[in-house]
Amino acid sequence: MNFNEFKELVKTRHGNQKRKQGTPYYLHPFAVADILKEAGYGEDYQIVGLFHDLLEDTQTTYEEILSISTYEIANAVKLLTKEEDYKMDEYMSRIKLNELAKAVKLADRIHNLSEAHHASDKWIAKYVAESEEWFLELAENTLFENELCKHIDELKKNISY
Repeated sequence: MNFNEFKELVKTRHGNQKRKQGTPYYLHPFAVADILKEAGYGEDYQIVGLFHDLLEDTQTTYEEILSISTYEIANAVKLLTKEEDYKMDEYMSRIKLNELAKAVKLADRIHNLSEAHHASDKWIAKYVAESEEWFLELAENTLFENELCKHIDELKKNISY
């Protein structure tokens, strides 16, 4: 499969799912892949960006992802998938050990932060606190450190506590 076929697969699998603000869900993984591309990451990173929510939010299986990509891509997608009753410290520890998963998780958080203004102040405050607790350290010395900080600071300025 080529990159455009991967995009079509993601669009089909996410189907009619919507983001909180009502936009088609598949636009989120498309945006994550674009963030990675703009930062200079290669196609494997971009494919993981496209696929990062497939296991968590669709009926797609790990075996299906493995059959159309590589072990490295499928493994990174699996690492990015939150399992039921996950513990954030264990989840983030696994991601830190995989460069593909780490870059995609940061791009994912940046995109989510860029669209968080659609949520309630209470939700935004919680999301900013989570971002500061778990993602600032993850972003240290990466291409995404400044952008992550910028989005967090912008949201903090606009929250009514």
